[in-house]
Amino acid sequence: MRTLWPNLEGDDGLETVLEVPIPDEMFPAASNSSKPWRAVKSWLMSGRASRPSPDYEGRALEIQSLLGVVGAPLLPLPISSDHDIKPHPIEKSMASYIVQQYVASCGGAHALDSIENMCAVGKVKMAADARKMNKGAGEFGGFVLWHQSPALWSLELMLSAFKLSAGCDGKVAWGQTPWRTSRAPPRPLRRSLQGLDPKGTADLFSNSICIGEKKINGEDCFVLKLETEAARCSNNAEIIKHTIWGYFSQKSGLLIQLQDSHSLRVKEIHWETKTESLIQDYRAINGVNIAHGGRTMVWLSSFDDNNPESHSRSRMEEIWSIEEIDFNVKGLSTDCFLPPAELGDCDDEDRLRCKGLDKYSRNCASRSGRKKKKKVVAIDEHYDLDDDNSCIR
Repeated sequence: MRTLWPNLEGDDGLETVLEVPIPDEMFPAASNSSKPWRAVKSWLMSGRASRPSPDYEGRALEIQSLLGVVGAPLLPLPISSDHDIKPHPIEKSMASYIVQQYVASCGGAHALDSIENMCAVGKVKMAADARKMNKGAGEFGGFVLWHQSPALWSLELMLSAFKLSAGCDGKVAWGQTPWRTSRAPPRPLRRSLQGLDPKGTADLFSNSICIGEKKINGEDCFVLKLETEAARCSNNAEIIKHTIWGYFSQKSGLLIQLQDSHSLRVKEIHWETKTESLIQDYRAINGVNIAHGGRTMVWLSSFDDNNPESHSRSRMEEIWSIEEIDFNVKGLSTDCFLPPAELGDCDDEDRLRCKGLDKYSRNCASRSGRKKKKKVVAIDEHYDLDDDNSCIR
């Protein structure tokens, strides 16, 4: 990944440190070029066309949806041990033991408690088309994640010249893209719980229940379940139900897969999101086991109470890897997690995300109609999505 911007004024000048590292895959023409910065400039300017073509607009809308759904998803539960869960004495005792084994496998409670903050640098590849991902295509990007216990985090993600900034200062969670700025109640970042924050993961499942066993990629796992009740997160959006499953290896004790199912209602529109993250490549960093790679798949479904035929379905996918990670960075203060000044004039995160997805679905359906091509599939099937058919209505 490239972290420096060349000094164009002189060869002996200092180079500028890029705010978000950029993966080398984004510059295929730069390797044989005498001036690789031209490829960087061309890449950045590609997102600022004065007269965008229909193909560009469709791609920009797809990237907007990817950033909104896969870029920085939040979990509605605060990271604490006070979740309102119905009592299950035996199942809860089993879950507590499994969480204790997970903490021990990650390095032990003393090692986890010694981590005051964390910085991770990684790269991603996203696509709303499974065939693109299988062929090695997709949208490439890089990210920098800062996390400070207990609930302060900040994410900067650059995806194909489009930037997403998100964070939480303990009072409000926020997200900012070139299209909008949004806010939400303080929530943990799902990306942090994908093997990057073992203490947060242990706290999240501290009041879960064990519902059985399941094989994940041929490995026997215990299944822990955490469920929330309906909650209104804004005047227009209501979380009907959010269920989280954690699959912990019986052999290593580590978290192998994180899955959650999210039902949201915005006025008469119901949105259902199912997300599965396969967590891999654990490595010891200063005595703490941290996941360095994985794959996330998201299935989206929506329907209108007043129009039963308006059902739409789509699928998105992400491959991510961690390039660098460090703990206890000196000089990191709470000021680093402050929200942007525009936050006072922004709207609700869930409502705006659903609004953007609805626009994306209509665009996909319109393009599908022009091609006169129809498909009917189930939401949990692994179906292929063409370039112009990434949403099925």
